[in-house]
Amino acid sequence: MRNQIEFVVYGKYALFTDPVTKIGGEKFTYQIPTYQALKGIVESIYWKPSITWIIDEVRVMNPIQTEVKGVRPIKYHNSTNELAYYTYLREPKYQVRAHFEFNKYRPDLKHDWNENKHYSIAKRSLKRGGRRDIFLGTRECQAYVEECKFGEGEGFYDDYGEINFGPMFHGFTYPDENEKQEMLVRLWTPVMKNGIISFIRPEQCTLVRSLGKRNKKSFVKDNNFKSVESEYIELFGEGNR
Repeated sequence: MRNQIEFVVYGKYALFTDPVTKIGGEKFTYQIPTYQALKGIVESIYWKPSITWIIDEVRVMNPIQTEVKGVRPIKYHNSTNELAYYTYLREPKYQVRAHFEFNKYRPDLKHDWNENKHYSIAKRSLKRGGRRDIFLGTRECQAYVEECKFGEGEGFYDDYGEINFGPMFHGFTYPDENEKQEMLVRLWTPVMKNGIISFIRPEQCTLVRSLGKRNKKSFVKDNNFKSVESEYIELFGEGNR
């Protein structure tokens, strides 16, 4: 597929929070990464508002294991500490395949629709381990990314068959990603086949809830937005245009 990158992401722990446990003091992780968590990882590698990353597939490399840790989060109402138990995934490792498309809901950024340069910068950013910190679900779960070939190596679930994980959170659709400029929450039912989960596209989700209208962030050239051409020259020099 065009504009596609493939990488492996791994760390000591992951916490893909189940929204049911998010509001209380105790948190419990999903068994697999959500579409939104993987999209956040890709955007930490390289992101511009003129493009939208689509997560195609994820391959679960290590066995799904959990570990409970006692933590002392701060209470919201009086800023004191309390004891809580968080359930993390232990030794998570995933291969991810994703590609970008131009954001058709941002026609104001059409001058930045340069496919080759976005792809070139994304590939170079991946080789350098990403532009921003990488984490698996929550900030305390630091992770690392490396370029790889999707499907290479041995995975724990390669011959495991099918696993249905039931309804779970898919992701958010932000106001600049839909024509109504609404904040949307999407749900879906993932199925893992021999270790690989193929994600449906955001617009294919049928369980969607609106959180109301929001304003799109304004991006002004040479103010808070830089074109990919100027960024490319800064990174790689005038001679590589």
